[in-house]
Amino acid sequence: MEAFVHDVVRFYDDLIGRTHGPMSFRFFLQPGMALLMALRDGTRDAKTGRRPYFWKIVNDPAARRASLHEGVKATTRILILGLVMEIIYQYRVLGTFHVLEAINVIVVLCFLPYLLLRGPINRLVRWWHARAHRTA
Repeated sequence: MEAFVHDVVRFYDDLIGRTHGPMSFRFFLQPGMALLMALRDGTRDAKTGRRPYFWKIVNDPAARRASLHEGVKATTRILILGLVMEIIYQYRVLGTFHVLEAINVIVVLCFLPYLLLRGPINRLVRWWHARAHRTA
């Protein structure tokens, strides 16, 4: 039990330590790239009339797996870049590699922004287009 508590404390200390020091620019770079992919895909969703992404994942069990696969496929380059940057960071700063920490950082920095932003971008683009057609 003591080893588990030690691992949990180390895990959170390591995560907090990533926000400053070497390679902290990735906290802006990776979510920014995820935003660009969400912008691209959310705009495409709005133009083709697809439902908002996150809403579809939550409310449509039949489409959940395909939607998540589509999101991972869209962010694959960002996820790979995030993994490479995390490996470099961990070996440079920590002197070792912790798989679960890497997975958490990659998901939070690379996939979560995409997941949360694609749907609102879809709605915003739909609203923008509807507003433009009403005034024209």
